[in-house]
Amino acid sequence: MVLTACPYFYSPAFTIRGITLSIEPSNDVTRDTNVTLRCQAVVSSFGEEALSREYTIFKDGNRVYSKTSSSSEDLLYPLPQARVSNSGKYKCKINIGGKEETSSVQKLTVTGLSKPVLHLNNDVVREGEEIAARCTAPGETGSIFFYFYKDSKEILERQVSSNQAEAKLHLSNVGSHKIHCDYIVFALPDSFKSNGSDPTTVSVKELSITPVLEIFPQYKIYEGDQLTISCSITNFQDKPENIQLFLSQGTNILSLGESKVNHSMVALAKDPGEFECRLEMGKFAKAATKTVSVTELFSVPTLTLSPAEVFQKENMTLTCRSESYASERLSKEELTFALDPPQSHLMLKGPGVFYGRVLKSDFNYTCVAQAKGIVKHSRTLTVRPKGKLTQMKNRLYTISIKLPFQQALFTVTITHPAEISKFICEAKNSHKKAPLSKRLNATVIVPLTHPTLTVIPDIAEISEGDHLFLICGVDGTPPVIFTWYRVGNQQPVHNTTSNTNHSNYQVPLLSKEHADNYYCEAVNHANNVVRSDPVIIEVRMALWKKVLIGGFCLLTGAVLVVVLVLCFKSKRGRETYRPPTAQTSFV
Repeated sequence: MVLTACPYFYSPAFTIRGITLSIEPSNDVTRDTNVTLRCQAVVSSFGEEALSREYTIFKDGNRVYSKTSSSSEDLLYPLPQARVSNSGKYKCKINIGGKEETSSVQKLTVTGLSKPVLHLNNDVVREGEEIAARCTAPGETGSIFFYFYKDSKEILERQVSSNQAEAKLHLSNVGSHKIHCDYIVFALPDSFKSNGSDPTTVSVKELSITPVLEIFPQYKIYEGDQLTISCSITNFQDKPENIQLFLSQGTNILSLGESKVNHSMVALAKDPGEFECRLEMGKFAKAATKTVSVTELFSVPTLTLSPAEVFQKENMTLTCRSESYASERLSKEELTFALDPPQSHLMLKGPGVFYGRVLKSDFNYTCVAQAKGIVKHSRTLTVRPKGKLTQMKNRLYTISIKLPFQQALFTVTITHPAEISKFICEAKNSHKKAPLSKRLNATVIVPLTHPTLTVIPDIAEISEGDHLFLICGVDGTPPVIFTWYRVGNQQPVHNTTSNTNHSNYQVPLLSKEHADNYYCEAVNHANNVVRSDPVIIEVRMALWKKVLIGGFCLLTGAVLVVVLVLCFKSKRGRETYRPPTAQTSFV
């Protein structure tokens, strides 16, 4: 008996040799072309058993179609009468028993958009009225933005998921206007813009109703005059509903109403003189404006002190004056002056003149001028009395002079610049009270101290390509000469003269060569040189270089791992694979 070999399998054996996607008739077509996406898979199998194939079509990474078939025929995905919204990147995937293959990407571009159609519910309107507009993109699909235009200027935008958009158009300018629309279809990452629709002419008729602004008196107005302002409308026979009137001065609404509003006020020169009568009806608005010029009745007063420098318990005079006044409306006697606070210890010596002794401490005075109900205040004057008796108690030196024109010279030491103004001198040749000099007024140069060197950016964050700022600062009297040094060469790298207590040295576009120790020196007219502590500048590698090196290392490592895995699998396959053999038996 002879036994023949009979191979057996527990599941169908197959391999997916490849899959391709093609676009028919072309990858670039015009609108209304019937397009077909053909997905063709090459599959080899053992035996004649049919395989279950699952096909999936993707557009721009999103699944748009799936089908399961046991046929080996190509999968056809039709796009009848293609539109711009069908443009995109397509690919096809096949899945058989868990094994998958994906085709390369094919890009479909559809050009040509339908002409938009504009419809308006009316072509003659009045000011303030709205028009209902509808713009249609016949036959188009996808994400569409519609745009409405008046006289070629865009006035409205609508985004819709259909092929038409509706809008309310507000036309405020009287006359004829051309209205049209267009649209844009988005097929990411591209967008396609249509031509414009046929324009439609709309006539906007002027409303006969008009705002009227009246102000009395009409001619030269002075501070203190009573103003009467009215805001009204004309042509009541054509008056629509929902009218609102606003009477405003600058940004302040004075009054509001429906057909007429009034307001009374005292004219002031400091207030804005523009008034507006505004008529509003929905989105429609008209306005009448007038500018009122108010003549100043008298100027803001000024308050002065005499003498300019006063001492405790001595006498002083405060004088309050308005430099100008309207003599045609105001007499000199009508303009009065007073001090604020009213309980001032000074006495009135004459119109606007106040006399009395100086207080022991600082005191604030304000002058108040008043006439015909108008009140104006001067700027506050602070009187700071000087204490001469206190200075005399701190007598430092006494020198006797015996020759004519001989000077008395004193050597003093000060610890703060403000002390220079505390020195006065007294000269006398009898037992009578002697006169005192004015306080000493001289420039004091403070020697430099506390030199510091500040680094921007922070030392820990300095990298190649940064802009480095070395800021040198000191305490003392400017002008100051600043000099920066680099320890590596002991030579000045920069110097400058500053009228402030600080200056900076900039190093643009740092490199490794700039790494070193830096310090600064400063000197002023006191001729004392001060030096800051040194700072260590370390320039680190630029971030982009680190990223590039890290990326290269990661890529090298990944390639090495892939090579090792492939070598291991290849060796394991050779050791475990055994081809099937026929079994024969002899009797």
